[in-house]
Amino acid sequence: MKCFSFYGGDKPEPTTVTVSAQSLTSKHSDREVGQSGSELNSQNVSGASSESMGRPLFPIISPGQSNLRVFTVSELKSATKNFNRGFMLGEGGFGCVYKGSIKNREDSSRKIDVAVKKLGKRGMQGHKEWVTEVNLLGVAQHPNLVKLIGYSAEDDERGMQRLLIYEFMPNRSVEFHLSTRSETTLSWAMRLKIAQDAARGLTYLHEEMDFQIIFRDFKSSNILIDEQWNAKLSDFGLARLGPQDGLTHVSTAVVGTWGYAAPEYIQTGRLTSKIDVWSYGVFLYELITGRRPLDRNRPKGEQKLLEWVRPYLSDVKKFRQILDPRLQGNYHLKSAKKLATVANRCLVRNPKSRPKMSEVLDIVNKIVDASTETESLELSVNSLASMETSKNSTADSKTRDLDLKTVESGWFAWMWMPKLIGTC
Repeated sequence: MKCFSFYGGDKPEPTTVTVSAQSLTSKHSDREVGQSGSELNSQNVSGASSESMGRPLFPIISPGQSNLRVFTVSELKSATKNFNRGFMLGEGGFGCVYKGSIKNREDSSRKIDVAVKKLGKRGMQGHKEWVTEVNLLGVAQHPNLVKLIGYSAEDDERGMQRLLIYEFMPNRSVEFHLSTRSETTLSWAMRLKIAQDAARGLTYLHEEMDFQIIFRDFKSSNILIDEQWNAKLSDFGLARLGPQDGLTHVSTAVVGTWGYAAPEYIQTGRLTSKIDVWSYGVFLYELITGRRPLDRNRPKGEQKLLEWVRPYLSDVKKFRQILDPRLQGNYHLKSAKKLATVANRCLVRNPKSRPKMSEVLDIVNKIVDASTETESLELSVNSLASMETSKNSTADSKTRDLDLKTVESGWFAWMWMPKLIGTC
């Protein structure tokens, strides 16, 4: 799903950004987009803006203040076989991403796989996002954020060479695994874990750093999965500092992705952490249904995810109909309903009434714990049933059937009635 651009399609986005590579900071407004023909930017929206005040988007860092490695373009050419298209992992608004291999800093005899993001040659838009990522990921470190290993910044006769080097995420994005392109289906347990990991990442950005970070482009394609199937937030080019003390919001140009953007942000350009909470709510329904937030390939009444699910939420009997058919019934209905309840709280129209991400995380943790307990009970029942069958292997089939029915009537009845978890 592309970032939304109201003024039309794939035209290059206008920018007049001029940023010093030495300072690693940006003072210019975001990529400007308009709605219904009228542009929204930091000049025509009321409120104090960090950009308009000349405040750096993130604390300025120098190589000595972070653990980031500085690479030469030559090193990265070698790592990616001269940016061979056979090594290309993907392509976006920033540029292309390649798989590469670099020497391990701790053990130079070993190599590690990395993802190298190379700035496209479409002007300064990508450069500004490069600056933002270096500043943010130079100081932010968390198990549920994709790790930035280093960067490269060189000017030559061909112009700017700007690159970012990340840890390699071999299991691609959540968006990919929810799509029909994936040959495997994310299990319900894995979807709950992804919801939990993503909530942890957002909670860290919003509440656990010395300064608040608003992601501003939270979506399934920006949630990558590592070798151990941990989910991590990625692509922070549009991230911004939250409002300063005493201010309620930051005013910016409206950027983001269709289907994920909070309505009040589209309408006013006023940026708060609650726009990420809204996007997280949309993402939960994406996990529940397996559908994209906006899919023009579906029938007209099913193209917008939030509009499509609404009629099914008021009728408990209909709720099953929105669950991803690729799960083939292998899910816990109660945990799915509870996850939908969390999504609904995140999608309240009034942003002040939406929960903080730490509150969301607390609820999701309880849902995951309850689901894990249920799975453990299932394993216990299966094990008990197996033992009973083995013990009575010499008995006739009628006796065995009776034993299993007794087990089911006792254990399963208890198993499907876990203690309810409050979500309000």
